[in-house]
Amino acid sequence: MKIGIDIRVLMDKYYSGVSEYTANLLEALWRQDKSSDEYKLFYNSFHNLDGRFNHLNAGRVRVIGTHWPNKIFNYLLQKFLSWPKIDRILGGVDIFWSPHFNFTRLSAGQSGPKKVITVHDLSFLRYPEFFSSRKNLWHLSLRVKKTLRTADMIIAVSENTKNDIVELAGIAPDKVRVVYSGNNLSKREIAPSEAQEFLSRHKLARPFILYLGNIEPRKNICGLLAAFNLLKAKTETSGVKADGLQLVLAGASGWKNKKIYEAWKDSPYCHDIKFLGYISKKDKEILYSQAAIFVYPSYYEGFGFPPLEAMTYGLPVVASNVSSLPEVLGGAALLINPFKPEEIATAMGLILDDKDLRSRLIARGYEQARLFDWDKAAKEYLKIFQETHAGKD
Repeated sequence: MKIGIDIRVLMDKYYSGVSEYTANLLEALWRQDKSSDEYKLFYNSFHNLDGRFNHLNAGRVRVIGTHWPNKIFNYLLQKFLSWPKIDRILGGVDIFWSPHFNFTRLSAGQSGPKKVITVHDLSFLRYPEFFSSRKNLWHLSLRVKKTLRTADMIIAVSENTKNDIVELAGIAPDKVRVVYSGNNLSKREIAPSEAQEFLSRHKLARPFILYLGNIEPRKNICGLLAAFNLLKAKTETSGVKADGLQLVLAGASGWKNKKIYEAWKDSPYCHDIKFLGYISKKDKEILYSQAAIFVYPSYYEGFGFPPLEAMTYGLPVVASNVSSLPEVLGGAALLINPFKPEEIATAMGLILDDKDLRSRLIARGYEQARLFDWDKAAKEYLKIFQETHAGKD
């Protein structure tokens, strides 16, 4: 079987979200596939990427690219001219897997490949108000519903995402398979000197509450800031002083976040609220190892990697009781209504005060994080590829 894979999501210098998902899954696929399957990976980049994919381009795996400017390739060639056919660039494939939505033109009919696409979430259909006009225009131009209707098989990263695909895109349930993602992190020991250097460099002091993710409306950061204000307003929270507590927010600046930064500046505790911006994997691990609580009050998630990563490092987690988060986190987190900052504040206060609760959450978190494994996900993918290929007319 010849399997084509769209790796345009790996063009970013720094991986996060879908790019991190794709990179981890590819590594697991190479480990798990003991057959004679051939893999042809497609990318497009105007820049010289010599050496970028040397770790992939070996054995049964070939990396094949074109070198158009992305705007020309995606909008002009793929969207409007429907050319070139990506499977033909690859020299023909039986299956073509897209790990994310993109402009992708493939040969039709008997000569074309079976199409498999992974859907991480449909937040842009469920909550378009959380996105900028530019983002919504991008999603509209992708014609997501048509893409899903013409796919031969759809992989959803959670039951919640599958339900959204069925409800919002009108797809038959038997056309959608749920394959849970793996856990992106395995715990490494952080030297005290390494942790102290990082904390000093960013002027952080323990204890601190940690949020990690993009700075954008969907993540409900305004609600988190309001909850932190409530917690700090009490000189004591069930016996634990909150006057020295910090809130640390790590993640790239997204869109429509003006109100978030205004809420930060208006907070009477703004000096205890730290925005770090995008951080490396190494620094992320340090933050997880040093925080007191991880809080993830998002309004909507297709899966939710950060809470699982935090659990891997023994962090008690407060997370929303909506979308995929209860499904992924099970009984290992304190789940709150993201629309009620007072619930978020109360949950954070409970964990700070109750040592037994904290210990139970940490123990459950370790167990929950171990349930999600990339090799297990890769085996499911290989099974889906084989079944889809077997159904080829």
